[in-house]
Amino acid sequence: MATSAGLLLLLLLGQPQAGAGAAGEAVVCVGTACYTAHWGKLSAAEAQLHCGRKGGNLATVKTEEEARHVQRALVQLLQPEVPLAARMGKFWIGLQREKSKCLDPSLPLKGFSWVGGGNDTPYANWHKEVRSSCVSKRCVSLLLDLSIPPNASRLSKWSEGPCGSPGSPGSNIEGFVCKFIFKGMCRPLALGGPGRVNYSTPFEATSSSLEAVPFASMANVVCGEEDDSGWLYFLCKEKGPDEFDWDSSGPLCVSSKYGCSFNNGGCQQDCFEGGDGSFRCGCRPGFRLLDDLVTCASRDPCSSSPCRGAATCVSESHSKAYTCRCPQGYQLDPSQRDCVDVDECQDAPCAQECVNTLGGFRCECWVGYEPRDPGEGACEDMDECAPSRSPCAQGCTNTHGSFFCSCEEGYVLAGEDSTQCLDVDECVSLAGSPCDGLCLNTQGTFHCSCLPGWELGPDGVSCTTSPMTWEPQAGSPQEEDMGDKEGKHVPSVTKPSPTRDPEGNSERAPTTRRPPLPPSTPVPSASPEMLAPSGPPGIWKEPSTHQPMATTDHGESTDGDIFAKQDEDGTDGQQLLLFYILGTVVAILLLLTLALGLLACRKQRAKREEKERKPQSAADSYCWAPERAESRVMENQYSPTSGTDC
Repeated sequence: MATSAGLLLLLLLGQPQAGAGAAGEAVVCVGTACYTAHWGKLSAAEAQLHCGRKGGNLATVKTEEEARHVQRALVQLLQPEVPLAARMGKFWIGLQREKSKCLDPSLPLKGFSWVGGGNDTPYANWHKEVRSSCVSKRCVSLLLDLSIPPNASRLSKWSEGPCGSPGSPGSNIEGFVCKFIFKGMCRPLALGGPGRVNYSTPFEATSSSLEAVPFASMANVVCGEEDDSGWLYFLCKEKGPDEFDWDSSGPLCVSSKYGCSFNNGGCQQDCFEGGDGSFRCGCRPGFRLLDDLVTCASRDPCSSSPCRGAATCVSESHSKAYTCRCPQGYQLDPSQRDCVDVDECQDAPCAQECVNTLGGFRCECWVGYEPRDPGEGACEDMDECAPSRSPCAQGCTNTHGSFFCSCEEGYVLAGEDSTQCLDVDECVSLAGSPCDGLCLNTQGTFHCSCLPGWELGPDGVSCTTSPMTWEPQAGSPQEEDMGDKEGKHVPSVTKPSPTRDPEGNSERAPTTRRPPLPPSTPVPSASPEMLAPSGPPGIWKEPSTHQPMATTDHGESTDGDIFAKQDEDGTDGQQLLLFYILGTVVAILLLLTLALGLLACRKQRAKREEKERKPQSAADSYCWAPERAESRVMENQYSPTSGTDC
């Protein structure tokens, strides 16, 4: 009781005189929130600071219902004012976007967020397309036409722009709207006779017409029509869980003169007059009178819907008590009035993966597994190598929960997921060419052939000299050079050393350098007729040793086509190789000849220029006179026969 008296005294000292409303503001309270609209040319930051000092924030407009409450506060603010000139006015709300955050057109709020928290609310009421900008902070205001009478049913559009600064609030900024949240509300006081009531709220707003009065507000009541001396003070208190009421009982300002005729005696439902001019309040069937002797409440405790969310209210028989119950998959929260989801996956009801959902759960299988039967939680291995599923290009091996691919000989795994097979070029491997001579790569394998003067060994890889092969003189240096120029495809051939058989005949023992080819690879042989050179000079066909071929009754060769095709391919390859070498040599010789010619020409020109620049003697333009005898000295110098050397 002492605490209530102290709180009442503080409110009395801190509140303005009763009946004096704050200038330039309007208040609307509903549910558990109050909205206040204010005049004032402030920046968004200054408006937020003004709301924060009183315990609130710039107003949120998260739903259409909340937008209507804010609109009612603006209508109250504009009604006492004289209609202004034809112009638009803006009022700040608590929707802002920070400097580092950019526009997100996929969201209703376009990347903006509420000052009090939340950025994913579904409601939006934009005036026009939001500007895409990340370089400055942006704030939202409500846009109103101040030249027409306000209308509570016409919701104001949202306009975004710069947030302003102290002294420069922004274009057409006229005010702002604040929001205050409370744990509960009291009903307005009902007077049973003439009088006035004025409410003072914790956020320093005063009003005489509130639909709901926030917790901890004070009511100043004066009874009578002219006498203002008798003030009564009441405080909105919390009397129980979610139960708020005034610390008073009985109708206020009761007058025997009026009885039940004035405001129904202040009673919520029924008013009963006594014979002596007194009266009392009563309730209809199914309701009961509360402790304030004015208000009626249903005898069914569930009539006021005390349970929230998915919870349902169940009243107990002949009692004021009730119980909230939750549907399957939910349980009561600590307040015992609302329901929260139960996480069934904590009990591990699934064989592999459990996914919790609202009010239930579902079982899933790991990657590589699939449900054994629809609707069952059991999982079994998925055969990824089945004909209709296999992702592998060649071989596929199924394992528990997975699989792996493999390739045939001559291929390697490739691709980002290692499901494809790529041919291996055995002729350019890091270990070198598998053939002693020429190497031809094919899909999955390779074939070997030899240079002129050599024949393919029985292993299909090595090259040996033929006993009837025509060989170039001087140890075949040209063949060694040719092998060096061709690189890996034409490696140099090492000559086998001669040996003798037991009968004394000389023969050459072939040397095998690399592993033999698979047994399925055909081994070509050379015939004596191909040892002789054919075609243009310098071009040789691949030699081979003649072997008898089996024939049928019709004289057709069973494997002659294979050998003939290999001989023809080898001969064409040798011809192309020699053409390339000869062409390269001719080109080099032409370049050398041209270079030598240019050098000789330059030397000859240099000599000529040096000779022309050589200095000449001054006597080169004169002739020397021959010696004369003294007897002729006296001759007539003008004689036309006088001899001179000139």
